[in-house]
Amino acid sequence: MEEPTTPVDESSSLYSEDLAPVPVSKRTWTTWNYAALWISMSLCIPTYMMASSLIQGGMNWWQAIFTIFLGNTIVLIPMVLNGHAGAKYGIPFPVMVRSSFGTSGANIPALLRAIVACGWFGIQTWIGGFSIYQMLRLWIPSLETLPRIFPASFGLETGPAICFLLFWLLNMYVVYLGVDSIRKLLVFKAFFLPAAALALLFWAISVGNGLGPILQQPAKFADSAAFFAFFFPALTGMVGFWATLSLNIPDFTRYATSQKAQVNGQIIGLPPAMTLFSFIGVVVTSATTIIYGTTIWDPIVLAGKFDSKLLVSIAMIAVAISTLATNIAANIVSPANDFANLAPSKIDFRKGGYITGVIGMLIFPWKLIADPTGFIFTWLVGYSSLLGPVGGIMIADYYFLRKKQLSVTDLYSQTGIYSFKNGFNSVAVWALLAGILPNIPGFLVTIGAVSAESVPGWITQLYNYAWFVGFLVSGGVYLGLMRGRYVIQKPQLTTA
Repeated sequence: MEEPTTPVDESSSLYSEDLAPVPVSKRTWTTWNYAALWISMSLCIPTYMMASSLIQGGMNWWQAIFTIFLGNTIVLIPMVLNGHAGAKYGIPFPVMVRSSFGTSGANIPALLRAIVACGWFGIQTWIGGFSIYQMLRLWIPSLETLPRIFPASFGLETGPAICFLLFWLLNMYVVYLGVDSIRKLLVFKAFFLPAAALALLFWAISVGNGLGPILQQPAKFADSAAFFAFFFPALTGMVGFWATLSLNIPDFTRYATSQKAQVNGQIIGLPPAMTLFSFIGVVVTSATTIIYGTTIWDPIVLAGKFDSKLLVSIAMIAVAISTLATNIAANIVSPANDFANLAPSKIDFRKGGYITGVIGMLIFPWKLIADPTGFIFTWLVGYSSLLGPVGGIMIADYYFLRKKQLSVTDLYSQTGIYSFKNGFNSVAVWALLAGILPNIPGFLVTIGAVSAESVPGWITQLYNYAWFVGFLVSGGVYLGLMRGRYVIQKPQLTTA
C-alpha cells in the first residue's frame, strides 16, 4: 500500500472527498470483511433466479452448479486484479480508470457501469413489486382480473404493474430521504434471506421426498451439441452476473489493510457463497418439477403457491423489504454518483437517483426476467458484452503498460499525464468499440431485431462468448495501439 507521495490538488474539479485517496491509517478492511461483503451480496433473489434459470433451461443439478462455480471462479480473476490498484493507492474505480480512458474519458466506462446498475435496479424493483402483488392478490382477488390498460406487446398485466409502480415510488422516496434510512433494513436482510433460503430448502426436501428424487432429475438436452449450445452462453452469463463489480471493485478494496486481505477475502467469499446459495435455488427448482409437474424458476411465483395466506404475506413483505434494502445500497448509490459526476453543479445525488429510477423502468424489467432465456441471453450476456471490453482495457493498462505504477497526483489533475488530449484517450475509446463491435450482430439476432439468416453463423456464435470476446479484443487492441504511441517511464507515461 502507498500513500500519495505528492499532495493531491483538492481544488481540482476532479477531486472530491468521496473520490479522494484513502490514507493508510483509514484502511481497515480485513480478509473477513471482504468475505462477509461477498456473502451478503451473493444472498439475493437474482442469485437464486440465476441458478434456477439453468434448471429451467435444461441442465441437471450438477451441471448447473458446475457452471455457476466455474463462472464465478473466472470472474474472480479480474475482480482480484482490478482490486490491486484500490488496495495499493486507496483510489476508487472512477479515479483508477482515468489512467486508461483519460480524466474526462473516464466518464464513458463509469456511465456504462451506471446504465447496467440502472437495469439491475429495474429488475430488483420488479421483484419487490411482484412480491407485493403476490401478497395483495390473496386478500384482494379482484387485483388479478383488472382490465388491461397496457398494450399486449408490453407483456404487463394491470395488477402487477400497479404494484411495480408503488414499489418504484417507495424506492424513489427512500432516495429523497437519503440512503442512511436503509442501513437497518440491510441488517434485516442479512438475517432474513439466509433463514428464508434454508426454509425453502427444507420444504423442498420434505415435500419432494428427500434429496434423492430431486437430484435424480435428468438433463433435458437431446445431445451434447444441444448442451454446449446452452452451456457457453450460460457460462458467459454467470461471468456477466458480477461483471459490474469486477470493474468497480477498487471502490471496496481501497479500504483494504493489505493486498492479501482483499485477495483472500474475495477467494473465500465469492465462489463458495454464490455456489452454496445457488445450490438452494437448484434444489428447490428441481423439486418444483416433482411437486407441481412443471418447473418454477421464480421464487416469488413459487411462494405464491403456498396455501397459507398469512405465510405468503409474511414472506412477500420480507422479500420486499430486503429487496428494497439491496436495491438502494447496490443499485442506486453507484449510478447516482456516476450521473452526478457528469455535472456536479447541476445533478446532485437525489437527481442522480431519480435518473437511475427512470432508466430502470424504461428497460422493461418484467420482460427480462419473464423467462430464463431473456434473463441469461438478453440481460446477463448482453451487458457483459459492454463491460468485458472495459475490464480488458483496465487490466492491459495497469498491468502490461504501466506495470502497476500510477501517479496519484496526476489522476486528479486536468493537465497531468492522464489528460491525454482534452481529457480523452482516443486509443481507449477505439479499443472499447473494437471489443463491442463483434458482439453486436449476435445481440441483434438474440433480441429479434434481425433474422439469423441475415448474419453468418460464426459471427452470431461470438455472442455466446460476449464477455470473453470483448475482454480479449479490447485489451489486445488497447495494448497494441498504446505501445505504438507511448513508452513507460516509471511511474509516469510520456509521449514517445
